[in-house]
Amino acid sequence: MNAGNLPFVVAIAGVSGGGKTTIAKHLNERLHNSKTLFFDDYDFDGPNDIIHWVDKGANYDEWNLAPLIIDIMGLLSEPLDFIVLDFPFAYKHSQTSKLIDLTVFIDTPLDIAMARRVIRDFKSSSNESILIEMENYISQGRRGYLEMLKTIKPNSDIVVDGTLSVSKIGDKIYEVISNR
Repeated sequence: MNAGNLPFVVAIAGVSGGGKTTIAKHLNERLHNSKTLFFDDYDFDGPNDIIHWVDKGANYDEWNLAPLIIDIMGLLSEPLDFIVLDFPFAYKHSQTSKLIDLTVFIDTPLDIAMARRVIRDFKSSSNESILIEMENYISQGRRGYLEMLKTIKPNSDIVVDGTLSVSKIGDKIYEVISNR
């Protein structure tokens, strides 16, 4: 247990399908006395049109992350050693950045991330739905992924190769945490 100290907060960032949730779960299992919060478990108020938001400069503070912040603050008062966040914004949101001790960007090639996302999100979908999603990605959605590579990746403390196995990614992150 973390005797009298605040829990160490690790944020796992990356593109959709990049492995954030898988790595966050892996770290939570590996780290002693930890809890994990997942971005996708929340329904945040944010931009209605993500591509328009990206095109006008992607101001991450336009997202109202109050529910997540409240949950982080609650966990900070618990006798934990670690809090792991599945959180795509790294340090780019001014309110959450103050609560994070380390950000990790899982650098997964976009083709692999998209393939994972289709496998995950379109298991029961028709071929037509998948094709529409692919057309949307090519015509617009890819800009959102590129925004993450342009701003979130360089804003992270460490970048880990997303093509590595889950255990190797976990080893690299664990090594950094252990040295802090």
